[in-house]
Amino acid sequence: MLNSNCWVYSATLWAIMTVVSVADSPWTQFRGPTGDGRAESADVFMQLDQQGAVQWRTPIAGVGWSSPVTDGETIWLTAAETVAASREEIAAKLANVQFAQIKGVVASVTLRVVALDAATGEIRLDRVLRTVDGPGPVHPMNGFASPTPVIFGDRVVCHFGQYGTWCLRTNSGESIWQTALPCDDSVGPGSSPIVTKGNVVIVCDGIDQQYVAALSGEDGSVVWKTPRPPMRSSNGEFQKAYSTPLLITAGDRRQLVIPGAQWCVAYDPSTGREIWRVDHGDGFSTTPMAIATGGLVVFSTGYTRPEIIAVDPSGIGDVTDTHIRWRLARNAPAKPSFVADGGLLHVISDDGIVSAVSLADGRQLYRERLGGMFSSSPFLSGGRIMVGNHEGDVTVFRTGPSYQTLATYELNEQIMASPVPMGKDLLVRTKAALYRFGDRR
Repeated sequence: MLNSNCWVYSATLWAIMTVVSVADSPWTQFRGPTGDGRAESADVFMQLDQQGAVQWRTPIAGVGWSSPVTDGETIWLTAAETVAASREEIAAKLANVQFAQIKGVVASVTLRVVALDAATGEIRLDRVLRTVDGPGPVHPMNGFASPTPVIFGDRVVCHFGQYGTWCLRTNSGESIWQTALPCDDSVGPGSSPIVTKGNVVIVCDGIDQQYVAALSGEDGSVVWKTPRPPMRSSNGEFQKAYSTPLLITAGDRRQLVIPGAQWCVAYDPSTGREIWRVDHGDGFSTTPMAIATGGLVVFSTGYTRPEIIAVDPSGIGDVTDTHIRWRLARNAPAKPSFVADGGLLHVISDDGIVSAVSLADGRQLYRERLGGMFSSSPFLSGGRIMVGNHEGDVTVFRTGPSYQTLATYELNEQIMASPVPMGKDLLVRTKAALYRFGDRR
């Protein structure tokens, strides 16, 4: 049924969901529980053309590039539905706006959260969280529902940048708290939240202000808020960024590593105190999530000429001159994040170049063109890497110092969200639908 709050749900499902199963290896945040795109299972299903491989396909209304998250019983994702703006509204909104040629305008946007039964694909909750009239501009390759939700305990947090953050009960879909952190993201939201020690960490790297905040998972109150370092550019468009925090342990210190414009910074997750920072240059709109591997933190610097930089995270203060171990400018990504395996960093650039880089010294061991354009981040299972492109092509290739294609598939539906393993099965979100693939022979 549909009531005034635009909820659709099944009481039976919510009763079942009260006891959360973790049998299917939960994937509760962007890039998974370890933040590096590595599946717990070494044999995630990747044979998408096998007869009966599609367990279910559920159309999802609206547009959302957020990746699905799951506790093994229920799958959560976000979406947004827009109303087209008139020519007059577009002209008024973009008047005196920088880079207006790469920004789109809508008259209104409706922000939604959707929960699906993991076993059947049935939509059990489709809730409108907010309708925003006259939202800010958005890049045509972005949207209003790009940040991936995060599940912790009996709660799920859905984040839509400056338009709001909601914490819901996973057993009912009811709101526990909601808030909105000020941040003009210029081209739509991008950074996904993560949770550590019961706090929700959110990055607010806008054109008006840049800071990182931790919110209490209990009530949404601000636990700490830390400004980003000062920047050389006085233009806010070159101060924005969209990266998701990476939680690591280096030595005996827990760190939140967050690339941004000009700086990559590590923070104490309990207090927000800055631990170390690296000046990476003039990069901005930094989007890929950093990765910790082989004793290094590796990140991409963002537009307009992305580089890959490897840093030893053991330092304190400004370690630009002391702790950068190598830099690589060739075929660096501006949107997809990395995976690593066996001392190698595997990289997919926005324009479809896949390469392997030695973590020891930053040497590029191979480069191969996949074709197409990529925003989705890859994931890794048992020496195999999967990634999808804008054209709906999915490629599976082998990790290692030389390139080996294992399979290619055509879904013919745009892929911007990152594929997600669920136990040994696979979730793929396209522009039109959410798929569950698996072997049921």
